[in-house]
Amino acid sequence: MAATAALALYALRLRPRLLTWGATPGEVTRAYPGDELFPGADGTSTMATTLPAPPEKVWPWLVQMGYDRTGWYSWDRLDRYGEPSEDRIVPEWQNPEEGQRLKTTRNGQSWFTVARLEPNRTLVLRSDLSLPSGRSFDPQSDPLGGQPEYARNVP
Repeated sequence: MAATAALALYALRLRPRLLTWGATPGEVTRAYPGDELFPGADGTSTMATTLPAPPEKVWPWLVQMGYDRTGWYSWDRLDRYGEPSEDRIVPEWQNPEEGQRLKTTRNGQSWFTVARLEPNRTLVLRSDLSLPSGRSFDPQSDPLGGQPEYARNVP
């Protein structure tokens, strides 16, 4: 009974809060650039934070994300194996392009693809993250037709 109560508490109270962390009700319900990439999505999450800086000051830091670039501005042990994130603006990382891949791991086998880009306003990333079945979360990012991971690595 305790397990059922804990599960109900998580499903009804905790999970909705985690999926909307920091976002206002208006932010949660509005449309965003990139929403059209997944028409009829059966789940969403909108998390937000307010930064004390204008977009022009934040953008140069945002566009240099990537494992082999500045990292993900998370805990360095989590996303860069202890390597510190960059602490300066790097000029060669300031011009991302739609279609560009941003590595998420050291071995480069996982990445985000820049899907929408409007400088100082919008950066939409698509994930190649695969489910245990070998299918991608993103139905348009799987160039091998949904083959399981083990089939992709066979020469």
